[in-house]
Amino acid sequence: MQIHTSTHTGRVPVTVFHLEGDLDMESYEQLQQQATEAFEAGSRHMLLDLSKVKYVSSSGLRAIHYIFTMLRAKDPGESDSEVRAQIAAGTYHSPNLKLLKPSSKVSQVLAAAGFDMFLEIHSDLRTALASFG
Repeated sequence: MQIHTSTHTGRVPVTVFHLEGDLDMESYEQLQQQATEAFEAGSRHMLLDLSKVKYVSSSGLRAIHYIFTMLRAKDPGESDSEVRAQIAAGTYHSPNLKLLKPSSKVSQVLAAAGFDMFLEIHSDLRTALASFG
């Protein structure tokens, strides 16, 4: 997997991870590491560009959940129990992590895992960036 990052400044700075290849057992740690490095450097809003990702395995889902959890840990908002209740009710969407342009195959995997219940999925970069902050 190749991962390139860019930073966009709008209402808040957003780190965009442009992923290319399969997000699986071979690559999930690479994504986790790069997200952790961005987080440690101060990034609190992240967008995963999945437009060039052909396949996401359970390990890839684990990496996405890891990033969600890492960003949630520094969010002073709702408690974990409140967030879980809102996810179950379909009223919570992460303010810190969003997804961009997954293929239909990847979208099916995200939906089957329930990630579409708490992560916003956008079809264009401008709208995705504007949704932060």
